[in-house]
Amino acid sequence: MKNSFNRKEFIKTITAAGVGFGMVGSNVMSRKVSLNEPVRIGIIGLDTSHSIAFTDIIHEIEGDEERAGFRVTTAYPYGSRTVESSYSRIPGYIEDIRERGVEVVDSIRELLDQVDVVLLETNDGHPRLEQAIQVMETGKTMFIDKPVAASLEDTIAIMEASQRYEVPIFSSSSLRYIDHAHEVRYDNKIGRVIGADVYSTATIEPTHPDLFWYGIHGVEIMFTVLGTGCRKVTRRKSEGTDIAVGDWGDGRFGTFRGIREGRGGYGGTAFGEDEILTLGPYTGYRPLVIDILQFFRTGVSPVDLEETLEIYAFMEAADESKRRNGDPVDINEVIERAS
Repeated sequence: MKNSFNRKEFIKTITAAGVGFGMVGSNVMSRKVSLNEPVRIGIIGLDTSHSIAFTDIIHEIEGDEERAGFRVTTAYPYGSRTVESSYSRIPGYIEDIRERGVEVVDSIRELLDQVDVVLLETNDGHPRLEQAIQVMETGKTMFIDKPVAASLEDTIAIMEASQRYEVPIFSSSSLRYIDHAHEVRYDNKIGRVIGADVYSTATIEPTHPDLFWYGIHGVEIMFTVLGTGCRKVTRRKSEGTDIAVGDWGDGRFGTFRGIREGRGGYGGTAFGEDEILTLGPYTGYRPLVIDILQFFRTGVSPVDLEETLEIYAFMEAADESKRRNGDPVDINEVIERAS
């Protein structure tokens, strides 16, 4: 690792334009008010069940103040063209989304001409950079579902582009909203947080870094509880299990267990000065969707880009630790290499 690399300075470069973000979001809402019409949401990617589930949540209660004023109007189905588990679902989801009154179009350009904000839902992370830049070139606020991209390099490139185009982005797994995680971090639920052990299903898709596909769910729980500041990652792997340990460098450790054998699930334990608390259960997508709509209103992401960057750097460092037979890997090293 080069001694000249300064992680704090690098993070500043990808978060420098945050002040302009609220202005973009406010402009979206001013259109709604002035025209007395719903804010039109476009979906890119019908290769994931999230596209259908999010649409249902947005549409199901017209009078709900938390969701009023938004409508999914347009979708572009692709989406993956190479990951079989993704592209094989597209024809069925095209029919499902049409049944919900959403127009399916033939290109991202056509979609962008018809919508105000975007849900980037493509399940395959490989097209994400190209797709995200097309959206940002039009200045439209965008939620990017997990994974942000299929590599840490592309994840950083998307973040840098969001600053260059001054377009706000927000990305999160819905597991960030598992019961008690926010209370532990923000409401002093257990006193000072000492550590966390979390778990999630960790199905591997060979075209992506190991934890990007499903392991991110558990990793996101861990960072929701502990926040940023992880320094080193150590990983052990078997056919059915991953164990990745993050060292925050201040006496705190976070442990992620990825499950591929036996019963799966999502949850964990948070350890504090005052209490040990079970995290969970997981109650679904609704809290995430509410935050997405609030993000569309304001242009302000509820999750700092620094934290999102560190989540993906943690997962890349876990892969690097696997390649090094379990040796600890410095998170700064993988960020420097990818930037």
